[in-house]
Amino acid sequence: MSKVPKRNRRVVYLAATACVGVLAVVLLVTGFGGGGGNGVTYVDGNSNAVLYGAGHRAAAPDFSGTTLSGTPLRFSAYRGKVVVVNFWGSWCPPCRSEASTLAVVAQQYQSVSFLGVDVRDTVVSAEAFDRTHGISYPSVSDPDDTITLDFSSVVPIASTPTTVVIDKTGHIAGAVFGQTTYPELTAILSDVTRTSA
Repeated sequence: MSKVPKRNRRVVYLAATACVGVLAVVLLVTGFGGGGGNGVTYVDGNSNAVLYGAGHRAAAPDFSGTTLSGTPLRFSAYRGKVVVVNFWGSWCPPCRSEASTLAVVAQQYQSVSFLGVDVRDTVVSAEAFDRTHGISYPSVSDPDDTITLDFSSVVPIASTPTTVVIDKTGHIAGAVFGQTTYPELTAILSDVTRTSA
């Protein structure tokens, strides 16, 4: 059997991971039909915005990276806090559309930590995006999808944007797959901050 060249292995790996992510979303949408089944509740009946019940929450993967400002960051430093992790890119139109919502919710929920994961982007474009949209919380650069792929193994991140809410125990409590809205994100945060108090 011939060996696959190293650069092609990465393409195959990324394609396989994307397929797994798509399959996971399909299973999420079809397998939990009416919402509320198997520990999943849809937010306002929207299958793209979900809450995971206690006992049905996967542990968020730990990661480290460098923020857009060049500061090292370890996700383990957020342990014990409710955290919103938004996967985004300046090249992504829905990310631009949701940015002001995230900025407003981050200001309103000051007891919650917000963190961006900037996917396949340049630092210059990402910093301009943050300035334009008034994003004040840090983002970690993820130019080769390493962090995104780690999260995709436990929550179906099939596209950008995706927003994940992590409870104080470090488990994924909710998510919005696609562009988040104010009612969706605040409904998830209201539930998670109430149950995490």
